[in-house]
Amino acid sequence: MTRTFDAIELEVLWGSLVATVNEQAKALQRAAFSPIVREAGDLANALFDRRGRMVAQAVTGTPGHINSLAIACRNILDRHPVDSLTRGDVLVTNDPYQTAGQLLDVTVLVPVWRGGRVIAFFGSTIHHTDVGGYGIGAGARDVFEEGLWIPISKLMVGGERNEPVWDFVLANVRQPTHMAGDLHAQMASGEVGAARLKTLLDAYALDDIEDLGDEVIRRSEEATRRAIRALPGGTYEAASILDLADGSEITIKVAVTIDPDAGEILVDYAGSSGASPFGINVVKNYTHAYTTFTLRSLLNPDVPNNAGSLAPIKVEAPLGSIVNAVSPSPCTARHVVGMFLPMPLLNAMSQALPEAVMAEGSAAVWTMQVSGHDAEGKPFITAMFTYAGGVGARAGKPGLSTTSYPTGVSAVPLEVVEASAPIRFLRKELRRGSGGAGAQEGGMGQTIEFTVDSPSPWVLNAVASRLARGPRGIFGGGEGATGRFLVNGEPVRTQARITLQPGDVVRLELPGGGGYGTPVGETGAAGVGVGVGVGANVGVGVGVGVGANAGVSAV
Repeated sequence: MTRTFDAIELEVLWGSLVATVNEQAKALQRAAFSPIVREAGDLANALFDRRGRMVAQAVTGTPGHINSLAIACRNILDRHPVDSLTRGDVLVTNDPYQTAGQLLDVTVLVPVWRGGRVIAFFGSTIHHTDVGGYGIGAGARDVFEEGLWIPISKLMVGGERNEPVWDFVLANVRQPTHMAGDLHAQMASGEVGAARLKTLLDAYALDDIEDLGDEVIRRSEEATRRAIRALPGGTYEAASILDLADGSEITIKVAVTIDPDAGEILVDYAGSSGASPFGINVVKNYTHAYTTFTLRSLLNPDVPNNAGSLAPIKVEAPLGSIVNAVSPSPCTARHVVGMFLPMPLLNAMSQALPEAVMAEGSAAVWTMQVSGHDAEGKPFITAMFTYAGGVGARAGKPGLSTTSYPTGVSAVPLEVVEASAPIRFLRKELRRGSGGAGAQEGGMGQTIEFTVDSPSPWVLNAVASRLARGPRGIFGGGEGATGRFLVNGEPVRTQARITLQPGDVVRLELPGGGGYGTPVGETGAAGVGVGVGVGANVGVGVGVGVGANAGVSAV
């Protein structure tokens, strides 16, 4: 018999589900070995029903991870169907084309058992410190050179370690203790989620989450379709160009077709650049993740992010292109292009929702990884650390400065980076005047300088972008300042890792965001009004599910 829920009961249950996945996420962050997870929140956690549908997500982490995880769970269960599992099994993979798009992102799926059967799954994806291979950066020639590929496998079998899988994984990474620790943290967080979920089900006399999940997903989908039906129908097109350190350029073209009758949106990336020889190619899961995040932020950010709210948004991309990579295209630095996708999407949607969008921002965070030998000759390699530029201005507010948009990662504190390796930071400050002019100014970028206290040469794996073309303003707003990537005052002009000498100084000047509207005192058509698109920036810190506690019963 199907269980029904009144509005108050549904509100309470929904809040409890979100609290459950939030506790899962906090447990993972507290236990993680990797600083990028522990300090910066580079992770995703979600609850899935036994059919592999995402029901609820934690309100932390990144859109690229969480919305990719929503697809990854189904792919994993296609390989290991739910009824084939035994109690104590845990599934794992970092297959970039089935999950989050790079080998460093490892996904773990923990089944929840109740009444002798699997009733749900707690999934997590986190950025591991190292998986062997090339490391952080875009210089690998193919995915096989980038690191260890873990096919969809059982990490645990019947509650016991699947030793051949553990042995193979840990033998092929530079920091096996960190790898093992983070895998255990992922499993433990899943167990925390499972315990809390079963307590919730006991309290409300529920055998499973099937009826509850159906109701949450149904209401979320209906609310998203209503929001789409309120938009003006038609096809809206735009294109943006992304430049990289070696001078190459990537064109992203997008056509957004709004069908108010069906309550659906189709996003087509036909005409975008082909695959790159560098590791910046984006798998379709990741393209889908940042596409849906951007549109959800404009449409209805208060509606829960789950399988229902994602269903009305369809994504097409040419197979083998830079936004639909296939093996063996390298993809470790896929964030450079993936986090750029909201820029042309916002430009296209400005034709339909001019007051809800914002100008272009710096887009992808700049990522760094340093390795070498310390003063005692011991080898070291850092976890990835990242820096953000300025966000584009909005209709009613200036752009945010030094804020990660569209991702949700924080910067790892300088003290944590310095404690992990012989890195010494010399400068970290705002880039005054880097935001584009406008009725609302773009956010400021930042300047960072660092060196490595090592008596021997050291290696820098860095990924920078927007060095020649600044983030564009909108409706008459000015461009944000371009970025600069320098070593000893000289521009770096490669996407590959570089070997530096003792005393060398790296200087990063991150781009500013574009302005919105014609600057005060100038003439021009500027669609400036009250900004209704603040949800696009609220998602900066917590991902698309910022409204996860907003209450399903109201939709």
